[in-house]
Amino acid sequence: MKTRKISLEKIKIDKSVLKDILGMTLISVLVTLVAVLIFGIIIKLVEVPEGIIMPINQVIKVVSVLIGALVGIKSKQKGVLKGAVAGLMYTLISVFVFLILGGSLSGSFGVIDALSGIIIGAVSGIIAVNTGKNRI
Repeated sequence: MKTRKISLEKIKIDKSVLKDILGMTLISVLVTLVAVLIFGIIIKLVEVPEGIIMPINQVIKVVSVLIGALVGIKSKQKGVLKGAVAGLMYTLISVFVFLILGGSLSGSFGVIDALSGIIIGAVSGIIAVNTGKNRI
């Protein structure tokens, strides 16, 4: 049986890749905070059925990550990687932020949340690197 050594020295990450990932994550979290604040105001002013809150929150998540990708990703390379990593980071940060804003550190975060963040981010990254006027 032949064994292979895996070397991390071969994996190089450019500064531009890190800047794109961090930019996408930050923009996504900020868009989410603003959207949730607006949605919270709407809920206070208008009678919103309980069953509509969770789907709206999911739409906010998807739209936030997509906007984050479209604005935060500058270079037309590695869209899937950038999006997947940023999607996971966004999910972790947003869960943590909303747990703190909710006043308690008890909540639920699971594999489904992480996978959905990765998938939403990867798809958004693909869209971001393949669209836009600054793409060459």
